[in-house]
Amino acid sequence: MLRNASVLIIDDEEVMREILQVLLEREGCQVSLAASGEEGLALARSQPFDVAIVDVMMPGLGSIETLDELRKHDEDLPVILITAFASVENAIAAMKRGAFDYLAKPFNNEEALVVVRNAAEQRRLMTVNRTLRESLRAQTYEFSEMIGRSRRMRQVFELIAQAAPSRTTILVEGESGTGKELAARALHANSTRADRPFVTVNSGSLPPDLLESNLFGHVRGAFTGAVAPKQGLFERANEGTIFFDEIGNVPVETQAKLLRVIQERKFMRLGGVDTINVDVRIIAATNVDLERMVADGRFRQDLYYRLHVIKVALPTLRERREDIRLLAQHFLGKYGFENDKLQLDLTPEALDLLEQYNWPGNVRELENAIERAVVLATGTRIDVPLMPDAIRMSQPFQIPQFVMPKERISFPKGISFSEGVSLKEVTAGFETQLIERTLVAAGGVQRRAAEMLQIKPTTLNEMIKRRAIRPQRQRDAVAPRFQS
Repeated sequence: MLRNASVLIIDDEEVMREILQVLLEREGCQVSLAASGEEGLALARSQPFDVAIVDVMMPGLGSIETLDELRKHDEDLPVILITAFASVENAIAAMKRGAFDYLAKPFNNEEALVVVRNAAEQRRLMTVNRTLRESLRAQTYEFSEMIGRSRRMRQVFELIAQAAPSRTTILVEGESGTGKELAARALHANSTRADRPFVTVNSGSLPPDLLESNLFGHVRGAFTGAVAPKQGLFERANEGTIFFDEIGNVPVETQAKLLRVIQERKFMRLGGVDTINVDVRIIAATNVDLERMVADGRFRQDLYYRLHVIKVALPTLRERREDIRLLAQHFLGKYGFENDKLQLDLTPEALDLLEQYNWPGNVRELENAIERAVVLATGTRIDVPLMPDAIRMSQPFQIPQFVMPKERISFPKGISFSEGVSLKEVTAGFETQLIERTLVAAGGVQRRAAEMLQIKPTTLNEMIKRRAIRPQRQRDAVAPRFQS
């Protein structure tokens, strides 16, 4: 199909340009004409084309140079060469450099149309493939609600995609807030059990008896208050997935019964005598070191090895800082939609601050910070003041607070300290005068000063504000001096 295909014809012969134009426009093509390689390249850079037809023998920029420049601009653009019979060898050489095909003069109309159709079809297929690749790449940004494009997260996505179709028990490890339940749900959603139940067990929130009743159910009269039989979570998860959140909190006495279910896929209700068979996929998560718990006798070794068939280790947000902006924009869109504030945007200074913060609460803390900022925003921009105090007041490097000892210590000439002066006060004095002198050297230009200090401009700006460094002091800065 050539209808609506855009074709660029580059030929110094006006007659040849007109012949090809009439021929292709009859087929529904959108044709653009150029009388030289230079003119053709200008057109190619101003708009996209599906096919380019280039004459081999042209004055000025030759066909090979034109071909090279066209492919530098658009590496997938099919280029057809027009050549006299005596120059066929040149056309073949050009094909080795990436030309799609050639037409030898004189050519008949049908022959020319076949070559152009083939080129347009190749272009269409390459466009489709590129779209599919971009779609797959987008999945590495958001995989079953998990967001990330860092190397660590791509490795996690690949492992989940490989492990999900199996029925193997999986252990998900990671600090609080790293998204362990999201990983478990991704494993379920990409498995053959995706249309069956996904049941979550809050492992440590209940006493042992009540936890076992929730897991395995009970018969009437099993304990005081058991006035009716109850189905347990394992039964509800039959043919689906059961997810144990913080498996390390499961009491030792319950661990043995859990081990039996994993091994035999059957159990008995509390107070019952009948065996119930289940087909469940077990996923467990932990934010503690289970091996250490095994060594301390707080977790069964046999249960640990049953759970630890495949381990999915989730990185902290500190270990995947390149994902912070992506996550922040995702949460901005999510909570902007929920709060009917679709025009919100994060300022570069706010994004810089988010990237500098240490994130002890990981992705959950970032999500909470963005939600708070969206709710409190009164304009269209979210800037540093809308960030929580813990983030806004954080320092890239924390200086330990301790008091100078009473013993006499020798300091550099011109610097002395009184008893009880903190190291932080001393360091702050050095930093203040270092900033002042750097600003003088930079002519008062903060961005240049930041480059000299090898810190971000937003960080320098915050330090200037915090230390109340005034323009006059910047101009009149002198060598560092301290008074006791």
